[in-house]
Amino acid sequence: YSCNVTQLTRLQYNIRITKTNIMIKRTICVSNEFHLAAKNQQLLLTSQNTGEINSVPIEDIGFLVIDNLQTTFSAYLIALLNSNNVAVIFSNEKHMPASMLLTLEGNHIQSQIFKHQIDASLPLKKQLWQQTVKQKIKNQGQLLQFIEKDNKALIRFATQVKSGDTTNEEAKAARYYWKHLFGNDFTRERDGMPPNNLLNYGYAILRATVARALVGSGLLPTLGIYHHNKYNAYCLADDIMEPYRPFVDQTVFQLKHTNDKYHVFTKDIKAALLSIISCDTIIEERKSPLMVAVSETTASLVKCFKGETNKIKYPSLCI
Repeated sequence: YSCNVTQLTRLQYNIRITKTNIMIKRTICVSNEFHLAAKNQQLLLTSQNTGEINSVPIEDIGFLVIDNLQTTFSAYLIALLNSNNVAVIFSNEKHMPASMLLTLEGNHIQSQIFKHQIDASLPLKKQLWQQTVKQKIKNQGQLLQFIEKDNKALIRFATQVKSGDTTNEEAKAARYYWKHLFGNDFTRERDGMPPNNLLNYGYAILRATVARALVGSGLLPTLGIYHHNKYNAYCLADDIMEPYRPFVDQTVFQLKHTNDKYHVFTKDIKAALLSIISCDTIIEERKSPLMVAVSETTASLVKCFKGETNKIKYPSLCI
């Protein structure tokens, strides 16, 4: 991550995970005025003020965040980023992630997987949503336990989740959760008071991470198992990210209690929020970076759609 790309310090290192054989990709954030181009499979960042050039191997990049509206780039670079499944995230004038560029061909048997996804039965999708909501509430409960708050109600809500969450335990848990996480005066709203701004930013990065993994697994991010808004191009990403939201909440909670200026998007705040994709998770009783865990989750979802299993792999908080 770098807000001043002349330094280009690494947020993500090239760590090879032996069991999953997945490389942890780097996140590059460009917030100064640069021209981005490509040469010899390298991302070239040329300062529009000084002419200084920095380079990064494109194969090492997982996410490129464009956080300056004066940034320019070449079409050839976009083509290379696309072929390497790099998620390009564009921020708006308020420095909030606003749009995303993903490859249309993320898997060599994509059409076959699409068919399994489209043909998924309603009972299966209801079961998957039950598992999703249950793990989300469990992770919320783990976070409350970590900050020494009463989580007994969340444990109860998690055990009561039915197929399709017909009794809306997710909403019941949310009312309890936010009150105990950030206090009685906090209301979770997109345009609400801080730390809503930090939550919005973290969730946007998380959504991009999940969408990228879905495409890499050959799935269609638009076709959800629960979310189905016709104006939403990432319904499935919004479904699958739910159990991962408490990882963002944990980081935001820590920022709120350690940084007096948490309501301002400083370089340190952005770095902390972008680093969520490399935080530790526990999945299948193994510790894995979140980016790896998300890929395991989406790969297990493919198996569910193909009828090879009926259980989706979700992580627990590493606390």
